[in-house]
Amino acid sequence: MKKIVIIDDENRTRDLIARMIDSFGFDVVTIPEGENVQSGIEAIEKHQPDIVFLDIQMPDGTGFDVIRSIDNKTFEVIFITAHEEFAIKAIKFSALDYLLKPIDSTELKAALEKALDTIDEKKESSQFEALQKNINPTEKRRLVLKTQESVHVVELDQIIRCEADRNYTSFFLKDNKKILVSKTLKDYETLLSGHNFLRVQQSHLVNIDYVDRYDKKNGGAVVMKDGSEVPLSPAKRDLFFKRLENL
Repeated sequence: MKKIVIIDDENRTRDLIARMIDSFGFDVVTIPEGENVQSGIEAIEKHQPDIVFLDIQMPDGTGFDVIRSIDNKTFEVIFITAHEEFAIKAIKFSALDYLLKPIDSTELKAALEKALDTIDEKKESSQFEALQKNINPTEKRRLVLKTQESVHVVELDQIIRCEADRNYTSFFLKDNKKILVSKTLKDYETLLSGHNFLRVQQSHLVNIDYVDRYDKKNGGAVVMKDGSEVPLSPAKRDLFFKRLENL
């Protein structure tokens, strides 16, 4: 039977999550007993859970402080948050999961099923290390890319461009490495907005810093500094040149 620890400073939230999980009928036991950073750390160390639901904002610190204090992170973590936009983005960049308050039963069940499916996989400390970097506004953002074989942590300034392949996205990096991830280009367009990336065509997202020139031949193409060429949609042309002018 899998063990689930629920850490939240609100008693009613802990109890609500526990009742919801119990109603799903999974073969799990819920332990809603962490109410702050210190008691959360103690609950994890005592029960050695398989899954941790972890509130971000607590009276004596944050859920990130809890993660930082646990040496052997063998559990799946699902963060709980109200509206901390910066924290949510850091979690997404680190390819970790979260739920928004008020907790929705359908979303909770989906997150729990996902965690139970991956519970026996080897946990990658690199994801948590990336998270600690991503919650620090003075650090470079790291993007965690999970493939079937491994977990890659990539700094944003190493990404030249991204290309859609149905429900997959290929990342082309500065070191000539290519990484294929089972998420859509739309997901990454949203995540990378505000970080100097532009979707120049339906299947292509480029890092403006790596644009070499615009080539008018063949209807117009964006030539990247690695020599690759990407078509430029007429609908994106004005925005593309405006972004280039602002470099």
